Amino acid sequence: MNPDISSDPGRLRMDDIHAMLKKTYWSTGITKEEIASGIKNSALVIGAYAEDGRQVGFCRVISDKTRFAYLLDVIVAEDCRRRGIGQAMVRYAISHPDLRHVYQWLLKTSDAHGVYAKCGFLPCDEPELWMGRMLGRPDRTVFEE
Repeated sequence: MNPDISSDPGRLRMDDIHAMLKKTYWSTGITKEEIASGIKNSALVIGAYAEDGRQVGFCRVISDKTRFAYLLDVIVAEDCRRRGIGQAMVRYAISHPDLRHVYQWLLKTSDAHGVYAKCGFLPCDEPELWMGRMLGRPDRTVFEE
């Protein structure tokens, strides 16, 4: 499979994205409203599409488009994994013209270090300098902006 990779938000298929994300360890139970809000507030959203039009991959980038970008929600449909789709989306993101000035890219993963390493990601230099404020994901039965 050689999917079509696109940053056209008009092509995103919410049902396909929701089906993929709601089963992940980082977004279990995510609502379509949360996904829509995340898409709306992202610097870049990327979809990977099969020949039949089904969306088989998704990722997004939060960024100031100048110095910093955070890559997240990288997901590939289970039946399409291990075909380079995730790497193709990451490479598309880091080479996107809107993000050409960004020189600090971050992401968080518990199981895909090898995928990201092939795209140039390494453990952070000087991890003692990085801090985070990590709260548990709230239980949202109704998403409110």
